[in-house]
Amino acid sequence: MTIHRFDHSNSLLNTFIAEIRDEEIQKDSMRFRRNIERIGEILGYELSKTLDFQESVIQTPLGTKKMMLNTSNLVLCSVLRAGLPLHHGLLNYFDHAENAFISAYRHHPNGGDDFEVVVKYLAAPSLEGKTLILTDPMLATGKTLENVYEALKSHGVPNKIHIVSVIASEEGIAYAKKVFPDDTELWIAAIDKGLTDRGYIVPGLGDAGDLSYGTKL
Repeated sequence: MTIHRFDHSNSLLNTFIAEIRDEEIQKDSMRFRRNIERIGEILGYELSKTLDFQESVIQTPLGTKKMMLNTSNLVLCSVLRAGLPLHHGLLNYFDHAENAFISAYRHHPNGGDDFEVVVKYLAAPSLEGKTLILTDPMLATGKTLENVYEALKSHGVPNKIHIVSVIASEEGIAYAKKVFPDDTELWIAAIDKGLTDRGYIVPGLGDAGDLSYGTKL
């Protein structure tokens, strides 16, 4: 797996990451969603540099101009519900991409720290021979992405897989490396070291789904 990490360089991206971590700014859910969306836009722009391009001739009112345009056949797949703002950010830039959505949530069967990831809903086009971009803002243990990937296999084999996340744990990245093909590329805004006993990233930011859309039962 190739890892593209962006928290080691100074850029405006750090401002958006700082704001989604800040417990005071987090109280504004609309701003939280917008910052996740903006992070998705930045990561999408960086990812776009690795896609397939072909020369095209553009007709202007005064002549023609040769330009290199993206020709990759993209499918954006997001994990509901936390992945929606990140999905919107990528879709702002990859506006011709096909879209897929999958529900995956943590189920604590005994109310303790141990959990299993349950997948209940999947809507996706064929992935055969396409470029799959998987989006989930928090790559914590890696188990959610593993279950999502297994569910998507029924829709064909993509030619290339990109994973786009906002914050990952070192443990989650190590786990994802074992699950996904070697040529998978991870686009990550920041990497944190720790996980709580319940599998949340430390220092992280909390529950991205709840911060975006409110708490759930």
